[in-house]
Amino acid sequence: MERNIAVRLRFDGSDYHGWQIQKNDCTVQGTVKKALDTITGEPVNLIGCGRTDAGVHAEKYCANFKTRSEIPLNRLPLALNAVLPADIVASDACQAPADFNAISSCIKKEYTYKIHNSRLRNPFYRSRAYFYPSPLQLDIMKEAAHAFVGTHDFAAVKNVGTNVKTTIRTIYYFELEKKDDIIELRICADGFLYNMARSIIGTVIYASLGKLSPEDIPRILQTGDRRLSGPTVPPHGLYMTGIWYEGVVGVMMGE
Repeated sequence: MERNIAVRLRFDGSDYHGWQIQKNDCTVQGTVKKALDTITGEPVNLIGCGRTDAGVHAEKYCANFKTRSEIPLNRLPLALNAVLPADIVASDACQAPADFNAISSCIKKEYTYKIHNSRLRNPFYRSRAYFYPSPLQLDIMKEAAHAFVGTHDFAAVKNVGTNVKTTIRTIYYFELEKKDDIIELRICADGFLYNMARSIIGTVIYASLGKLSPEDIPRILQTGDRRLSGPTVPPHGLYMTGIWYEGVVGVMMGE
């Protein structure tokens, strides 16, 4: 009997060329698939909840695959971790409905971006936060972040050449918090265009620097012109921190 299994993962993306399998590069999907092939004894089609870029991390990530293997679900994470490298961890697994798909069944996602805002570098943040030595104004950044909340056409903050049916998305919240010299920006939406989160963060930073004002953002979104928004910030400060589903998979993900 074939089962559709959902797996909860965490990974440090520093040494990977993103999630999606590539012919000549090491990826998270390729690494997890190889481990699953080994423990199930069959080739699996592994579907992830999103295409994270090279260097992007995940504190919460969901993937699913179908298998005829009879390995018990409570043993699956331990079996996977025995063959996975130390920078990828399976933390839970459950049997999902037959029609569950980690991408299309997703209700909403949360990303967190970390900025190390300090005059001096910290080697422990080298691949885990964006080092930005110029002072950033948190109040202005919060105003700019608030301007993105709601349902908008986000063409002005998507990667040029992105091929999607619609660029309209809904951002449910966009929160900022500073802990010592780390600024954390949490953004939750029903979906993200390619590089949308990192382009929005770059725009918020530009507002802090006075290169645009928070009041400019609605107009920028209305134009759909990528040239008017801020730059795409580096990937290594980005983490997937929340993923929401209905039913048993949502319970497993703790949302």
